[in-house]
Amino acid sequence: MSSAENFTGSFTEAMAQLAAGVAVVTARDGRDDIGTTVTALMSVSLEPPLVLVSLASAGYLTEVLLRQDRWAASLLSSGQAAVASRFATAGRPSARLLVAGTPHHRGEHTEALVIEGGVAAIEAETTRVVPAGDHTVFVAAVLDVAYVDPSLQPLVRVRGRYRSTT
Repeated sequence: MSSAENFTGSFTEAMAQLAAGVAVVTARDGRDDIGTTVTALMSVSLEPPLVLVSLASAGYLTEVLLRQDRWAASLLSSGQAAVASRFATAGRPSARLLVAGTPHHRGEHTEALVIEGGVAAIEAETTRVVPAGDHTVFVAAVLDVAYVDPSLQPLVRVRGRYRSTT
């Protein structure tokens, strides 16, 4: 193993030690819906309300979000690990297929699919795009908070596995 591979492996392992909330980011792309599971979604500012999401630059959702600015993020609850796994699957299956059997609705401001039953969901509009290595960071203004359910436990990912916070 080369020192570069060793460093990359060590870096990946180090970052896996951080617990991160799990969300599904979705967008409407013409007549299709797309989405992916992310753990790099965070609040940036309260005034104005801003969030950021970091996506693999080579991913199809990145390609779409570079063409159109509006998207939704559903912050998953501990009972939604299967939903997270479906959206993390490689390839480009339609998000409508991935949410089959899962309660959802279209966002009022984005028309993106919003997954119900999570701990919260937001709709956002990208205001700034920042290339960052092999990822692209999208900074976005929050257009709406679709729902918040503090009675549920969030789904987190740590050490390569989905877990409940309990």
